[in-house]
Parts: sequence; structure tokens; C-alpha cells
Amino acid sequence: MILDVFFSLHDPTQLNRQGADVGTQYRSAMFPANDEQRELFEQARTRAAEWWPGEIVTTIEPLGDFHDAEEYHQDFFAKSPGQGYCLAVALPKINKIRRSYAEYVLA
Repeated sequence: MILDVFFSLHDPTQLNRQGADVGTQYRSAMFPANDEQRELFEQARTRAAEWWPGEIVTTIEPLGDFHDAEEYHQDFFAKSPGQGYCLAVALPKINKIRRSYAEYVLA
């Protein structure tokens, strides 16, 4: 289920971009830690292809070194609910998930 949420929160048909944000840092990618996760990711990508018009460009790549984001990016929405990006982009996505996956969202 969480993998389906991933594919519903962004447009996996846009190569190296999300809306107005452009660059390889905006690519749609998944990083499985093992073969079991890789299989689940591939299944989710296949399901997503049924919902989205166009080709899914989400890559599935080996999990390499992982680095935490800068502190100001950690829990950004919770820390900055009035920030323009949060109001214009993040909040509509959160509301979409609350509607689409209501039975899984904690009150």
C-alpha cells in the first residue's frame, strides 16, 4: 500500500522533473535494500502503469550510500505549515492521500 501512495503523490511519467522543479534530483526513483523489496517495487511500478497515461519513468536502482537531508528539510511540512510550497503543493497532496487512503490514515 505505501508503494501505491508513492506513485500517487507525484507524476512518475515526468523524467527528471516534478512540475516546475527540474533536474536529476527530481527524478522518480526507488532504492530497494534487497531482492524482496525490488520485486515489490517492480509490482508497484506495474500497478502504477495502469493508472497513469504515458510511460512510467521511475527507475529502480540499488540502494547505495544514504545521507540524511539537511536538518531544515527534516519534517519540513510540520515545521513550516504556512510556507508557500507547503500550502500550494504539499497540502493538496496530503489531502489527496487522506481522501484516497482514509482507512489507513491515523486520526
